[in-house]
Amino acid sequence: QVHLTESGGGLVQTGGSLSLSCAASIGRAGSYGMAWFRQAPGEEREFVAAITWSGCTTYYAPFARGRFTISRDNDMKMAFLQMYELNPEDTAVYYCAAQDGGATLNGDDYEYWGQGTQVTVSS
Repeated sequence: QVHLTESGGGLVQTGGSLSLSCAASIGRAGSYGMAWFRQAPGEEREFVAAITWSGCTTYYAPFARGRFTISRDNDMKMAFLQMYELNPEDTAVYYCAAQDGGATLNGDDYEYWGQGTQVTVSS
């Protein structure tokens, strides 16, 4: 069983930065791919970024590439999402997700989800 807890959300002005963290409590050994998704009010959940267990391969949504950076620290069992140049369209609840195996872009592949952290970008 894997429990995920996000932190680091908040209110930021356009052009600002935020760093999200995801702490994983892992009940059994395994190689977990991790990802960030987001969901804005009235919108469907969308993929933001993913990272493989080794950290060697990352994937980004087009809107995130060049502005967001996903990383992980397996010793600390944490994943991170550093976000730069935020704009109001980035306002959403951001979710951390994990799956046993590789990292993919499809949310349906992920078995474990956090409760989410709110990111609000003011204009």
